[in-house]
Amino acid sequence: MGTIATPPPPPKKLNRIGLDVLPYKGGKTTLCAGCGHNSISERMIEVFFELGIQPWSVAKMSGIGCSSKTPAYFLNQAHGFNSVHGRAPAVSTGALLANRTLRTVVVTGDGDTASIGIGQFMHMLRRNLPLVYIIENNGVYGLTKGQFSATADVGSKQKSGVINEMQPIDCCLLGIELGATMVARSFSGDKKQLTSILKACISHKGLAVVDVISPCVTFNDHEGSTKSYSYVKDHETVLHEIDYVPYYEEISVDIAEGESHEVRLHDGSLLRLKKIEKDHDPTDKTMARNVIHEAAAKGEVVTGMLYVESGRDTLIDMLNVVDEPLATLPQSRVQPGPEALAMIMDELR
Repeated sequence: MGTIATPPPPPKKLNRIGLDVLPYKGGKTTLCAGCGHNSISERMIEVFFELGIQPWSVAKMSGIGCSSKTPAYFLNQAHGFNSVHGRAPAVSTGALLANRTLRTVVVTGDGDTASIGIGQFMHMLRRNLPLVYIIENNGVYGLTKGQFSATADVGSKQKSGVINEMQPIDCCLLGIELGATMVARSFSGDKKQLTSILKACISHKGLAVVDVISPCVTFNDHEGSTKSYSYVKDHETVLHEIDYVPYYEEISVDIAEGESHEVRLHDGSLLRLKKIEKDHDPTDKTMARNVIHEAAAKGEVVTGMLYVESGRDTLIDMLNVVDEPLATLPQSRVQPGPEALAMIMDELR
Protein backbone atom coordinates (compact mmCIF):
# COMPACT_ATOMS: atom_id res chain seq x y z
CA MET A 1 0.00 0.00 0.00
CA GLY A 2 1.39 3.37 -0.94
CA THR A 3 1.68 6.25 1.52
CA ILE A 4 -0.70 9.16 1.31
CA ALA A 5 1.13 12.37 0.66
CA THR A 6 0.51 15.13 3.20
CA PRO A 7 -0.71 18.24 1.42
CA PRO A 8 1.53 21.26 1.86
CA PRO A 9 0.30 23.94 4.26
CA PRO A 10 -1.49 26.87 2.61
CA PRO A 11 0.80 29.81 1.86
CA LYS A 12 0.86 32.54 4.48
CA LYS A 13 -0.99 35.71 3.64
CA LEU A 14 1.53 38.53 3.19
CA ASN A 15 0.92 42.25 3.23
CA ARG A 16 2.29 44.78 0.74
CA ILE A 17 5.75 44.87 2.40
CA GLY A 18 6.02 41.07 2.43
CA LEU A 19 5.26 40.37 6.11
CA ASP A 20 2.78 37.90 7.51
CA VAL A 21 0.58 38.83 10.46
CA LEU A 22 2.84 37.36 13.19
CA PRO A 23 5.05 40.48 13.71
CA TYR A 24 1.86 42.51 14.17
CA LYS A 25 0.57 40.39 17.04
CA GLY A 26 1.44 40.79 20.71
CA GLY A 27 1.31 38.85 23.93
CA LYS A 28 -1.65 36.91 25.26
CA THR A 29 -4.21 39.20 26.88
CA THR A 30 -4.65 39.20 30.67
CA LEU A 31 -7.85 41.26 30.48
CA CYS A 32 -11.27 39.82 31.30
CA ALA A 33 -12.89 37.62 28.66
CA GLY A 34 -15.20 39.79 26.56
CA CYS A 35 -13.50 43.06 27.47
CA GLY A 36 -13.97 45.67 24.72
CA HIS A 37 -10.28 46.54 24.98
CA ASN A 38 -9.40 43.17 23.45
CA SER A 39 -11.47 44.00 20.37
CA ILE A 40 -9.48 47.22 19.96
CA SER A 41 -6.21 45.27 20.13
CA GLU A 42 -7.48 42.97 17.37
CA ARG A 43 -8.35 45.97 15.19
CA MET A 44 -4.87 47.43 15.73
CA ILE A 45 -3.25 44.19 14.55
CA GLU A 46 -5.43 44.13 11.43
CA VAL A 47 -4.99 47.82 10.62
CA PHE A 48 -1.21 47.95 10.82
CA PHE A 49 -0.93 44.67 8.90
CA GLU A 50 -3.29 45.79 6.13
CA LEU A 51 -1.62 49.20 5.79
CA GLY A 52 1.78 47.50 5.48
CA ILE A 53 3.50 49.58 8.16
CA GLN A 54 6.81 48.31 9.51
CA PRO A 55 6.07 47.23 13.11
CA TRP A 56 9.50 48.36 14.34
CA SER A 57 8.80 51.92 13.16
CA VAL A 58 5.97 52.31 15.69
CA ALA A 59 6.14 53.58 19.29
CA LYS A 60 3.35 52.40 21.61
CA MET A 61 2.83 54.57 24.70
CA SER A 62 0.44 54.24 27.64
CA GLY A 63 -0.19 55.27 31.23
CA ILE A 64 -1.72 53.12 33.97
CA GLY A 65 -4.97 51.16 33.98
CA CYS A 66 -6.67 48.29 32.19
CA SER A 67 -6.43 50.27 28.94
CA SER A 68 -2.70 50.78 29.36
CA LYS A 69 -2.11 47.04 29.17
CA THR A 70 -3.38 47.08 25.57
CA PRO A 71 -0.06 47.96 23.84
CA ALA A 72 1.33 44.63 25.05
CA TYR A 73 -1.26 42.84 22.90
CA PHE A 74 -0.30 44.13 19.44
CA LEU A 75 2.89 44.87 17.44
CA ASN A 76 5.36 42.78 19.40
CA GLN A 77 8.25 44.22 17.37
CA ALA A 78 7.37 47.86 18.08
CA HIS A 79 8.91 50.17 20.67
CA GLY A 80 6.85 50.55 23.84
CA PHE A 81 6.74 52.52 27.07
CA ASN A 82 4.27 52.17 29.94
CA SER A 83 4.46 55.55 31.70
CA VAL A 84 3.13 57.01 34.95
CA HIS A 85 -0.65 57.33 35.43
CA GLY A 86 -1.98 60.12 33.20
CA ARG A 87 1.45 61.12 31.89
CA ALA A 88 1.53 59.38 28.50
CA PRO A 89 1.15 62.72 26.60
CA ALA A 90 4.33 64.15 28.15
CA VAL A 91 6.35 60.98 27.57
CA SER A 92 5.07 60.79 23.98
CA THR A 93 6.02 64.43 23.39
CA GLY A 94 9.57 63.72 24.49
CA ALA A 95 9.82 60.59 22.35
CA LEU A 96 8.55 62.42 19.24
CA LEU A 97 10.90 65.35 19.76
CA ALA A 98 13.80 62.92 20.05
CA ASN A 99 12.74 60.90 17.00
CA ARG A 100 10.12 62.40 14.71
CA THR A 101 10.26 59.36 12.40
CA LEU A 102 8.36 57.19 14.89
CA ARG A 103 4.69 56.49 14.23
CA THR A 104 3.34 57.02 17.72
CA VAL A 105 0.19 55.46 19.16
CA VAL A 106 -0.99 56.28 22.67
CA VAL A 107 -3.50 53.89 24.21
CA THR A 108 -5.13 55.28 27.32
CA GLY A 109 -8.38 55.20 29.27
CA ASP A 110 -11.07 57.52 30.55
CA GLY A 111 -9.42 57.68 33.98
CA ASP A 112 -5.95 58.15 32.53
CA THR A 113 -7.22 60.95 30.24
CA ALA A 114 -10.19 62.69 31.88
CA SER A 115 -9.13 62.49 35.54
CA ILE A 116 -5.50 62.40 36.65
CA GLY A 117 -4.24 63.13 33.12
CA ILE A 118 -6.67 65.89 32.13
CA GLY A 119 -4.02 68.65 32.27
CA GLN A 120 -1.63 66.65 30.12
CA PHE A 121 -4.43 65.83 27.68
CA MET A 122 -5.41 69.49 27.22
CA HIS A 123 -1.88 70.68 26.50
CA MET A 124 -1.33 67.80 24.07
CA LEU A 125 -4.44 69.00 22.21
CA ARG A 126 -3.11 72.56 22.02
CA ARG A 127 0.19 71.39 20.59
CA ASN A 128 -1.28 69.17 17.84
CA LEU A 129 1.22 66.37 18.37
CA PRO A 130 1.47 64.06 15.33
CA LEU A 131 0.18 60.87 16.97
CA VAL A 132 -2.90 58.68 17.37
CA TYR A 133 -4.48 58.97 20.83
CA ILE A 134 -6.94 56.14 21.58
CA ILE A 135 -9.19 56.46 24.63
CA GLU A 136 -10.63 53.12 25.73
CA ASN A 137 -13.68 54.58 27.44
CA ASN A 138 -15.71 52.32 29.77
CA GLY A 139 -16.92 54.93 32.28
CA VAL A 140 -15.39 53.21 35.30
CA TYR A 141 -12.09 52.66 37.09
CA GLY A 142 -11.72 48.97 36.37
CA LEU A 143 -8.53 48.38 38.39
CA THR A 144 -10.02 49.85 41.58
CA LYS A 145 -13.35 47.98 41.57
CA GLY A 146 -15.58 49.98 39.26
CA GLN A 147 -16.08 53.49 40.65
CA PHE A 148 -17.49 56.05 38.19
CA SER A 149 -14.90 57.76 36.00
CA ALA A 150 -15.16 61.36 34.81
CA THR A 151 -16.80 60.25 31.55
CA ALA A 152 -19.76 58.52 33.24
CA ASP A 153 -23.10 59.97 32.14
CA VAL A 154 -25.52 61.63 34.54
CA GLY A 155 -28.04 59.02 35.71
CA SER A 156 -25.90 55.99 34.87
CA LYS A 157 -25.92 53.27 37.51
CA GLN A 158 -23.03 51.44 39.13
CA LYS A 159 -23.15 47.69 39.59
CA SER A 160 -23.72 48.40 43.32
CA GLY A 161 -26.78 50.51 42.49
CA VAL A 162 -25.20 53.95 43.05
CA ILE A 163 -26.43 56.61 40.57
CA ASN A 164 -23.99 59.12 39.04
CA GLU A 165 -25.07 62.74 39.60
CA MET A 166 -22.02 64.53 38.17
CA GLN A 167 -21.70 65.95 34.66
CA PRO A 168 -19.51 63.90 32.30
CA ILE A 169 -16.39 65.12 30.50
CA ASP A 170 -16.72 64.54 26.76
CA CYS A 171 -13.21 63.95 25.42
CA CYS A 172 -14.33 64.46 21.81
CA LEU A 173 -15.69 67.92 22.61
CA LEU A 174 -12.40 68.80 24.29
CA GLY A 175 -10.49 67.50 21.30
CA ILE A 176 -12.49 69.52 18.80
CA GLU A 177 -12.41 72.71 20.87
CA LEU A 178 -8.79 72.68 22.02
CA GLY A 179 -6.81 71.74 18.94
CA ALA A 180 -6.90 68.12 17.78
CA THR A 181 -7.01 67.99 13.98
CA MET A 182 -8.90 64.67 13.74
CA VAL A 183 -11.56 63.58 16.23
CA ALA A 184 -13.69 60.44 16.05
CA ARG A 185 -15.86 58.29 18.27
CA SER A 186 -16.50 54.61 17.80
CA PHE A 187 -17.63 51.46 19.59
CA SER A 188 -15.36 48.49 20.24
CA GLY A 189 -18.13 46.19 18.98
CA ASP A 190 -18.33 47.92 15.57
CA LYS A 191 -15.48 46.23 13.71
CA LYS A 192 -16.05 47.83 10.30
CA GLN A 193 -16.38 51.41 11.52
CA LEU A 194 -13.50 51.24 14.02
CA THR A 195 -11.18 49.70 11.42
CA SER A 196 -11.80 52.51 8.92
CA ILE A 197 -11.43 55.20 11.60
CA LEU A 198 -8.12 53.79 12.84
CA LYS A 199 -6.73 53.59 9.30
CA ALA A 200 -7.62 57.23 8.69
CA CYS A 201 -6.10 58.31 12.01
CA ILE A 202 -2.82 56.52 11.30
CA SER A 203 -2.62 58.25 7.90
CA HIS A 204 -3.39 61.69 9.36
CA LYS A 205 -0.61 64.24 9.87
CA GLY A 206 -1.49 65.75 13.23
CA LEU A 207 -3.20 64.76 16.44
CA ALA A 208 -5.95 62.16 15.94
CA VAL A 209 -8.12 61.53 19.02
CA VAL A 210 -10.36 58.44 18.99
CA ASP A 211 -12.84 57.94 21.84
CA VAL A 212 -13.83 54.27 21.75
CA ILE A 213 -16.73 53.17 23.93
CA SER A 214 -15.29 49.92 25.28
CA PRO A 215 -17.60 48.16 27.78
CA CYS A 216 -16.17 46.75 31.01
CA VAL A 217 -17.76 43.31 31.30
CA THR A 218 -16.89 43.05 35.00
CA PHE A 219 -18.06 46.39 36.40
CA ASN A 220 -20.06 48.28 33.75
CA ASP A 221 -22.04 45.96 31.49
CA HIS A 222 -25.26 45.80 33.52
CA GLU A 223 -28.72 47.32 33.10
CA GLY A 224 -28.55 51.01 33.97
CA SER A 225 -25.05 51.53 32.56
CA THR A 226 -24.71 53.84 29.56
CA LYS A 227 -21.38 52.24 28.58
CA SER A 228 -22.67 48.66 28.31
CA TYR A 229 -22.83 46.58 25.13
CA SER A 230 -26.63 46.58 25.08
CA TYR A 231 -26.99 50.32 25.75
CA VAL A 232 -24.57 51.38 23.02
CA LYS A 233 -26.10 48.98 20.49
CA ASP A 234 -29.60 50.31 21.28
CA HIS A 235 -28.65 54.02 21.40
CA GLU A 236 -25.87 54.36 18.81
CA THR A 237 -26.44 56.99 16.15
CA VAL A 238 -24.08 56.40 13.21
CA LEU A 239 -23.23 59.56 11.27
CA HIS A 240 -22.06 57.89 8.07
CA GLU A 241 -20.57 54.83 6.48
CA ILE A 242 -16.81 55.22 6.37
CA ASP A 243 -14.72 54.05 3.44
CA TYR A 244 -10.94 54.40 3.64
CA VAL A 245 -8.83 54.02 0.50
CA PRO A 246 -5.03 53.97 1.07
CA TYR A 247 -2.77 56.02 -1.18
CA TYR A 248 -1.23 52.92 -2.78
CA GLU A 249 -4.57 51.65 -4.13
CA GLU A 250 -6.43 53.03 -7.11
CA ILE A 251 -8.93 55.62 -5.89
CA SER A 252 -12.25 55.57 -7.73
CA VAL A 253 -15.55 57.26 -7.05
CA ASP A 254 -18.64 55.05 -7.08
CA ILE A 255 -21.06 57.10 -4.98
CA ALA A 256 -23.48 59.54 -6.54
CA GLU A 257 -22.68 63.21 -6.08
CA GLY A 258 -24.32 64.76 -3.06
CA GLU A 259 -24.38 61.51 -1.12
CA SER A 260 -20.82 61.52 0.18
CA HIS A 261 -18.16 63.78 1.66
CA GLU A 262 -14.56 63.06 0.73
CA VAL A 263 -11.47 64.14 2.66
CA ARG A 264 -8.01 63.78 1.16
CA LEU A 265 -5.49 62.88 3.88
CA HIS A 266 -1.90 64.06 4.03
CA ASP A 267 -0.36 60.89 2.61
CA GLY A 268 -2.74 60.87 -0.36
CA SER A 269 -5.22 58.39 1.15
CA LEU A 270 -8.91 59.14 0.81
CA LEU A 271 -11.51 59.18 3.57
CA ARG A 272 -14.97 58.84 2.06
CA LEU A 273 -17.98 59.46 4.31
CA LYS A 274 -21.33 58.29 2.97
CA LYS A 275 -24.35 60.02 4.48
CA ILE A 276 -26.71 57.93 6.62
CA GLU A 277 -28.49 59.96 9.29
CA LYS A 278 -27.57 63.47 8.20
CA ASP A 279 -25.25 65.35 5.90
CA HIS A 280 -22.42 65.84 8.39
CA ASP A 281 -19.45 67.95 7.26
CA PRO A 282 -16.45 66.84 9.37
CA THR A 283 -14.48 69.95 8.39
CA ASP A 284 -17.03 72.21 10.14
CA LYS A 285 -16.01 72.62 13.80
CA THR A 286 -19.35 74.11 14.89
CA MET A 287 -21.30 71.30 13.23
CA ALA A 288 -19.06 68.74 14.91
CA ARG A 289 -19.70 70.20 18.36
CA ASN A 290 -23.44 70.52 17.73
CA VAL A 291 -23.91 66.93 16.61
CA ILE A 292 -22.37 65.71 19.89
CA HIS A 293 -24.57 67.99 22.00
CA GLU A 294 -27.71 67.03 20.07
CA ALA A 295 -27.05 63.31 20.49
CA ALA A 296 -26.30 63.69 24.21
CA ALA A 297 -29.56 65.60 24.74
CA LYS A 298 -31.44 62.60 23.29
CA GLY A 299 -29.46 60.03 25.30
CA GLU A 300 -27.73 58.76 22.17
CA VAL A 301 -24.11 57.87 21.44
CA VAL A 302 -23.02 59.44 18.15
CA THR A 303 -20.23 57.58 16.35
CA GLY A 304 -18.18 58.28 13.25
CA MET A 305 -15.60 60.77 11.99
CA LEU A 306 -16.65 63.92 13.85
CA TYR A 307 -13.99 66.44 12.85
CA VAL A 308 -11.05 66.72 10.43
CA GLU A 309 -8.75 69.67 9.86
CA SER A 310 -5.90 69.51 7.38
CA GLY A 311 -2.92 71.74 6.78
CA ARG A 312 -2.24 72.95 10.34
CA ASP A 313 1.32 72.70 11.64
CA THR A 314 2.13 70.09 14.26
CA LEU A 315 4.36 70.76 17.25
CA ILE A 316 7.25 69.18 15.32
CA ASP A 317 6.73 71.68 12.48
CA MET A 318 6.42 74.64 14.87
CA LEU A 319 9.69 73.77 16.57
CA ASN A 320 11.43 73.19 13.22
CA VAL A 321 12.80 69.86 14.44
CA VAL A 322 15.38 68.31 12.11
CA ASP A 323 14.50 65.19 10.14
CA GLU A 324 17.09 62.93 11.77
CA PRO A 325 16.54 61.36 15.20
CA LEU A 326 18.31 63.64 17.68
CA ALA A 327 20.23 60.75 19.24
CA THR A 328 21.98 60.14 15.90
CA LEU A 329 23.28 63.69 15.51
CA PRO A 330 27.01 64.31 16.03
CA GLN A 331 28.15 66.53 18.88
CA SER A 332 29.11 69.26 16.41
CA ARG A 333 25.40 69.71 15.55
CA VAL A 334 23.93 69.60 19.03
CA GLN A 335 26.53 71.56 21.03
CA PRO A 336 26.62 75.28 20.23
CA GLY A 337 30.04 76.85 19.80
CA PRO A 338 31.36 79.85 21.76
CA GLU A 339 30.05 82.31 19.15
CA ALA A 340 26.48 81.03 19.51
CA LEU A 341 26.70 81.15 23.31
CA ALA A 342 28.05 84.69 23.20
CA MET A 343 25.16 85.76 20.95
CA ILE A 344 22.62 84.21 23.36
CA MET A 345 24.21 86.00 26.30
CA ASP A 346 24.12 89.31 24.46
CA GLU A 347 20.41 88.85 23.74
CA LEU A 348 19.71 88.26 27.44
CA ARG A 349 21.54 91.34 28.70
